[in-house]
Amino acid sequence: MFRSVCGNFATGVAVVTSGTTSPVSGLTVNSFTSVSLDPPLILICIQNESSELLALKRTGAFAVNILAADQEDICRAFASRHTRRLVEVDTREGITGVPILSTALAYLECRVEREVYAGDHVIIIGEVLELAVQRDDEPLAFFRNNYHQLLVSS
Repeated sequence: MFRSVCGNFATGVAVVTSGTTSPVSGLTVNSFTSVSLDPPLILICIQNESSELLALKRTGAFAVNILAADQEDICRAFASRHTRRLVEVDTREGITGVPILSTALAYLECRVEREVYAGDHVIIIGEVLELAVQRDDEPLAFFRNNYHQLLVSS
């Protein structure tokens, strides 16, 4: 019931990357939000048992890559623990050394500021060090257990 009710909140979709650019360590998240403008802080939530959490902790940095509507395949690949280490995507190295998805709609590169353990997840608060919009396209959205394209008017 909890998951069903929360599924009525439409979210954007992002891939969080950390570690090195080869192989890319990352996972799909929809638990991402801004926390503060000054200093610029964001948060993500990652399951305690995720192997990608270890890479993030070792690196001390991560990137939130906001996906475009045409990137559902990338989203699905990084969402499965069975395929996420096999995903081949074009990346570049960010200022912290973490991979940035070259074709993402936008990205925020962060240094880990704080970790808060909450139930079966860890809330990671990151200080934004670099960010950019890389494409002028529609975002990928998730609502009621399905992916959707938002039609953005100018």
